[in-house]
Amino acid sequence: MRAFPSCSGENGVQVADCSLSNAPKNSHILVTRVYRAKVRGCSCLITVTWSKNSMGQSLTVEIDDHSSNQSLCKVDTKPWIFSKRKGRKTLEACSTLVDVHWDFSSAKFGAGPEPSERFYVALVIDREMILLLGDLKKEAFKKTDASSAPMAAVFIAKREHIFGKKIFATKAQFCNNGQVHDLVIECDSGSGINDLCLVIRVDSKRVMQVQRLDWKFRGNQTILIDGFAVEVYWDVHDWLFGTGVAPANALFTFNLSAEKSWFTHSQQLVDPFSFPETFLDSKASSNLGFSLILHAWKHE
Repeated sequence: MRAFPSCSGENGVQVADCSLSNAPKNSHILVTRVYRAKVRGCSCLITVTWSKNSMGQSLTVEIDDHSSNQSLCKVDTKPWIFSKRKGRKTLEACSTLVDVHWDFSSAKFGAGPEPSERFYVALVIDREMILLLGDLKKEAFKKTDASSAPMAAVFIAKREHIFGKKIFATKAQFCNNGQVHDLVIECDSGSGINDLCLVIRVDSKRVMQVQRLDWKFRGNQTILIDGFAVEVYWDVHDWLFGTGVAPANALFTFNLSAEKSWFTHSQQLVDPFSFPETFLDSKASSNLGFSLILHAWKHE
């Protein structure tokens, strides 16, 4: 699987404006979402990437069936360029034709790279809608003349870049149709200047705290969200020991297994971006749940 793109939709996770408004100028903001789908009996990953930098916004959609790395389409959505803001592309993937439709002609953009409303991105195979992103659902079905697919794509992973000084905030779902939560990561002094503390809150409730962060700059811990065990891994080494020349980047991953409830913690979880072939296996992927990967950029 190629370097991973970003995706958006009603099943996806919207980035909190407070985090993106803290992004330094010239930052390259990325939000990537991955969906698992069946195309003519072939398991594949659909990766949708929204990006934003000083030049504008862009969208990339890719399909990876593990036998080829074929990019389906790349659509530029720069606000001052109105070509390509509405269109269609037909390409071949998994030995079948895939129609990619998009309409950003009336899309509204906020602080993040994704449109906030008035848009759609649709993937259609044999007049069946396998993936539909955005709020213009009726318009998408009318334009594509498609019906709902009996097995639509399932949202399985997200990667996002967030920015801040001491507080990093976003919104997150931990399963395909799960509740949207406010997720906040805070790094600040605890009882003293030399006692750095890492706190993670979900909907304002503290679910994890790591003290003596200078000694525990890498680690993992299991927390409970929506009755499921979520394995949290953190690596804040560059926050604490970076050179200070460039913004420091910490890594946080939240892995939820569909088979792991609050009383079972033993199963090892898999990062879909490191092991895409595992997520392409239908039996394995049906039990692996969801992964959220956050790159937290700290700046003064």
